[in-house]
Amino acid sequence: MAWHALPICANRRVRSLLARVPIVMAGALASWTAAADTLVVQGSTTFNRRVMLVHQAAIEVASGHTLTVIPNKSTPGLIALFEGRAQMAMISAPLASEIAEVRRLAPAMPCERLHAFEIMATRIAIGVHPSNPVRQASLEDIKRILLGEITNWKDLGGADLPIRVALAGGGGIVAVVKSELLEGRSVAAPNVLDASSPEQLVQIMEQSPDVVGFAQLSLVKRRNLPEIVTDRPLQTTLSLVTLDEPTPAIQAVIDAARGIANQSR
Repeated sequence: MAWHALPICANRRVRSLLARVPIVMAGALASWTAAADTLVVQGSTTFNRRVMLVHQAAIEVASGHTLTVIPNKSTPGLIALFEGRAQMAMISAPLASEIAEVRRLAPAMPCERLHAFEIMATRIAIGVHPSNPVRQASLEDIKRILLGEITNWKDLGGADLPIRVALAGGGGIVAVVKSELLEGRSVAAPNVLDASSPEQLVQIMEQSPDVVGFAQLSLVKRRNLPEIVTDRPLQTTLSLVTLDEPTPAIQAVIDAARGIANQSR
């Protein structure tokens, strides 16, 4: 039937429906655009290396959201979260220890609003130079090294060399070392090297026979560095942190990251 042959009331209904089509399409486009908004994630370089560098593309597909990932250590990530420059922070230590550092640097931040969502746990390696014969020690011995009570490798069956401790300052591994081994105390070893990054840390271990370093296990293995095996593992927890309860979009990313990271282990 031709358009002009339709009844007047039918013509009006058709015109009304046609007029609403752009509105419906615009609404659908706006909804799709909101769903496709990029979420910014900042924080731990360990989290980034262990989760995002390997799985970001899969997490984006599974969650339906695009991510901009900025690895800059745990504390800057939490500060960015408070300041609205990120929707999620990556941390590589228990939230309580990270909050202690934030409160030291920025006491006015509302840390009670932070919520941590564990993604996975990973072991910390205690690495040494290939020429170092020490391959076993108790965590109590490692604690005594960090406190400056054991200062020479010969006390652990190694060469007559002073022990130097290498740490990548400001990261989650340092927070775990302090909280799990030192009960919140600071490292008191007489010879401490502060590396600017985990990569520099393993380079120091590669070049220095007197150094013991604390780094992510996968990074130590990748560089074929030996590690000291302890009586129990020293682990760090990798988590995503939100300010207040997560939105549906952020929760989708958390669920995708947790599932994919643990499936690949």
